[in-house]
Amino acid sequence: MAFVYILQSSSTKRFYFGSTDDLDRRLDEHRTGKCLATRNRGPWALVYSESFLVLADARRREREIKNWKSSR
Repeated sequence: MAFVYILQSSSTKRFYFGSTDDLDRRLDEHRTGKCLATRNRGPWALVYSESFLVLADARRREREIKNWKSSR
C-alpha cells in the first residue's frame, strides 16, 4: 500500500505534500524532526491522505497536486 499525504503546520499554516509506502513511519519522521523539509516548522497535522496500490501511482498523484499550487 502507498499513500500521498498533505500536512499543515500549526505555526506557519503552510502545507507539505509527500508520498510514502508507510504512512505511520513517515508521519513519525515528521513529528520527530528526522525530515529536513519540515524540521522546526511544526507541529504538523495530517489534513489529507489518499491510498494507492503502487508507490509510483502515489508519486504521480503527489506531482499532480503540487502542480495545482504552481498554476495559481
